[in-house]
Amino acid sequence: MATTKDYYEILGVQRNASSEDIKKAYRKLAREHHPDMVKESDKAAAEKRFKEINEAYQVLSDPQKRKMYDQFGQTGEGFAGAQGGQWGPFTYTYSSSGDNPFSSSDFDPFDIFEDFFGFRGFSSRRPKRGKNLYYEMRIEFKDAVFGVERDINVESGKVKVKIPAGMRDGMEVKFSGKGMPGPDGAPSGDLYITVRLRDVPNFVIMGDDVLVSKEIDMVEAALGIVVDVPVVDLSDKDGVGKTKLKIPGGTQYGSRFLIRNKGMPKLHGRGQGNVIVQVLVKIPQRLNRKQRDLLEKLLEER
Repeated sequence: MATTKDYYEILGVQRNASSEDIKKAYRKLAREHHPDMVKESDKAAAEKRFKEINEAYQVLSDPQKRKMYDQFGQTGEGFAGAQGGQWGPFTYTYSSSGDNPFSSSDFDPFDIFEDFFGFRGFSSRRPKRGKNLYYEMRIEFKDAVFGVERDINVESGKVKVKIPAGMRDGMEVKFSGKGMPGPDGAPSGDLYITVRLRDVPNFVIMGDDVLVSKEIDMVEAALGIVVDVPVVDLSDKDGVGKTKLKIPGGTQYGSRFLIRNKGMPKLHGRGQGNVIVQVLVKIPQRLNRKQRDLLEKLLEER
């Protein structure tokens, strides 16, 4: 199913925009549409817009994801990363110093508001609850496939967190009441953990689907070939396996093939996504005499 979202249009940049242009556009829009910047009646719309902006930025700010989006984009079958909030909700993250399994983001969201207003809060009134905490947590690919539980140390103390199976890079998990204690007996804030994947296999994860580029030469494209394709394998302890794909003779450059139910596990145990394989036909830059003669003979017989 093709996505109808144009991430470049969402951020208001050209398709050839530089990384710096994308970042500048993002900061400007994030400041304008942050839910804390609007009146209560507009918060729902602002939150939806803010998540959409973050979704676009997460893809376009990552060179590999941007390349795959440009390649599959609005016409690519199965670009599920742009559907149903699969990239989010995504928030900026930061962490306190200290030894823990988290890494701090290089961008503090409150810088936006400090630059704009000269202060980091939004109200001088006494808070009604404790401070929310935002952290990033790096997990292995297999943990994203099968889920994982950990005891972690955060600013509010030691917390047991459960990361469900099917998590994607950039997804956020909310742990209610696990933030900082509230003043004078007020409720505690919440803990938000944004998941970051490491050691991802040789494919690109877009929502529930996995995108794979497979390079073959022109003879293989003409005659057909069976190739190995990496897939998500729930029977393997590392969550990664291979399956055979038959590429028929006469396959053209850019052709796509769908392998069903071998993508990422869907959240809440609803099966798996698909694997989308795009074929790239490699043309030799140099030919020996025999190869050239064969091609010339083929050209004469057309």
